[in-house]
Amino acid sequence: MSQTTSTRRVTAADIARSLGISRATVGFVLNDTPGQTISEATRTRVLDEAKRLGYRTNIAARALASGRSRIVLLVLPDWPLDFNLRRNIEEASLALDEAGYALITYTPHPTGHSRPLWEKLQPDVVMSMTPFAPGQAESIRAAGVTRLIPDPEAPVGEEYPEEGPVLQVQYLVDLGHRSIAFAGSADPRVADLVALRRRRANDAALALGLPPLPSSDIQLTDASAGDAIDRWREAGVTAIAAYNDDVAAALVGAGLRMGLTLPRDLSVIGHDDTPLASMFEPRLSTISVNTVGLGRYLAGLALSAVENRPLPPAGPELRVALVPRASTAPLG
Repeated sequence: MSQTTSTRRVTAADIARSLGISRATVGFVLNDTPGQTISEATRTRVLDEAKRLGYRTNIAARALASGRSRIVLLVLPDWPLDFNLRRNIEEASLALDEAGYALITYTPHPTGHSRPLWEKLQPDVVMSMTPFAPGQAESIRAAGVTRLIPDPEAPVGEEYPEEGPVLQVQYLVDLGHRSIAFAGSADPRVADLVALRRRRANDAALALGLPPLPSSDIQLTDASAGDAIDRWREAGVTAIAAYNDDVAAALVGAGLRMGLTLPRDLSVIGHDDTPLASMFEPRLSTISVNTVGLGRYLAGLALSAVENRPLPPAGPELRVALVPRASTAPLG
């Protein structure tokens, strides 16, 4: 004997019919409508029956009635989901949850075969960690979303300062190094960020009276890292500022397997202060980024747009700090 299961959504009318009360009363309870004189006993009966019947909120209907879905959609670039990015997202999600909002992430792909989530979810705000791609803002607004961060029509602000590479170069110079290289990542997904950090490192070198830094983008392999080390060592390089801790670890590992004594023969400093930096041997000097503060700042931007709160101040959470460890040493 076959058994069929209904997949019809349980509605407020079903709950009202089951309890023998009005649909309006059920709606007031489920929507937590203010200004209603509904007894606590009735509220409890409605909520218990809703749970028993498997009632689930119709997000689209609630958004239509209230004008809010309480959803923040974060559009992610096609970057590797590394430690710092995960921490940023986790902290932003926690801060928004505390305010009663859900954070949902979405990575559009070049093929564009799937329907964009901003059309499906009716989010209160759509945020992007980079400027919106051509056509995205128009598509989002066509879906009825009016709050976009960053605002595509606002004047272009200053480029994010990226002070980490400046600290890297300054620290190496303070240790006596004058021949410094910059090691980027060969991952094409982060090419723009690599270019920004390389530019900032060269700005710092110029300000300190150094020539442009020799640079190479490496794969996370011994062959790629080893080739870069050989070229730089032949050119007299004594220290390397790496794009991130993964690149720094690849260089240190390759150098050790090549027979170098680090940091005596070569100093290497990473960026991001990921768990790898303190677990690796020698432990990596690096640049610490306040991922918790950045995540909460991101949440603050969303809440300022949705609830007309003041913009969060760009304070210490946007600063970076030097973390000196064993992978760097004074020259000589």
